[in-house]
Amino acid sequence: MKIHAEALLFDNDGTLVSSMESVTRCWTRWAQEYGITAEDFARVELHGRPAVEIVADLLPADVVPQALARIEELEVEDVAGGVVLLPGTAALLASLPADRWAVVTSATRRLGEARLTEAGIRPKNLISADDITRGKPDPEPFLLAAARLGVDPARCVVFEDAPAGLAAGRAAGMTTVALATTHRAEELVADVVVKDLSAVSAQATAGGVEITTAE
Repeated sequence: MKIHAEALLFDNDGTLVSSMESVTRCWTRWAQEYGITAEDFARVELHGRPAVEIVADLLPADVVPQALARIEELEVEDVAGGVVLLPGTAALLASLPADRWAVVTSATRRLGEARLTEAGIRPKNLISADDITRGKPDPEPFLLAAARLGVDPARCVVFEDAPAGLAAGRAAGMTTVALATTHRAEELVADVVVKDLSAVSAQATAGGVEITTAE
């Protein structure tokens, strides 16, 4: 399948890189420190959502600021050796002009930059949890990325592995490409579903980027 776009917007964890083992380690330790039961923890959707929303779902409002600082501390400390590039990431990003793509992560800027740097990725444009007021599945993060790139949202393609991120991309009026890296393909609602970025190639054109996917 071929898709013509002006900009590509990538989620980070589960899309460009994997830090799932680190995420599991850190959030498990955090939950234990704050006395959160396994049952309460299991009912909250973790993947693809900002930490502040997850923490607010689990703890009283007066505890949230300190608890949020603690999970960020744990995750940043665990970055070294805890992040790996997913298949196809390096080749795809290398084929793209720097001003034609952005990373749109639910992580804070500090954590997002730490994970990207560990994986050797240095985006010119990064939207983090610090830049928005409403996280995925709200479209705000992707709409902000499109505005920063100066591109019509309808001419953007979102690459996501999480249902919340795909919902955000759809709500933003963007074409969505789902990666079956952390969820089963049948759980993902998108215009195109692929196994990972190794099934995606791109060619810069005068008017943007031509994307080819192998379903």
